[in-house]
Amino acid sequence: QVQLVDSGGDLVQAGGSLRLSCVASGRTFSNYAMGWFRQAPGKEREAVAAISRSGIRTYYADSVKGRFTISRDNAKSMVYLQMNSLKPEDTAVYYCVAHHFSRPITYLSADDYDYWGQGTQVTVSS
Repeated sequence: QVQLVDSGGDLVQAGGSLRLSCVASGRTFSNYAMGWFRQAPGKEREAVAAISRSGIRTYYADSVKGRFTISRDNAKSMVYLQMNSLKPEDTAVYYCVAHHFSRPITYLSADDYDYWGQGTQVTVSS
């Protein structure tokens, strides 16, 4: 089992930037594809970004392409989400997620992911 602790959420003005971080513990980090999901009040949970185990492949929701960047540091068991040009519609609780390589993955489906962080609140004011 892997434990995920995500952090970095804050209140920021529209147009600003934030960097979310997630630290994993418990298993070999490089065995897991990683991602970020978010859920706004009254809305369904949605994929934001995902990254392959090596970090070579990245995937993004259309709503964040060109603004958000996912990255990982396997030596530190960390995954990051750099968020630029934030918009009020980015306001949500953001969750770090992990998928073990032993199962197939499509990267941007919540069903792919076995482990979830506790969530970190991002609020973007207009």
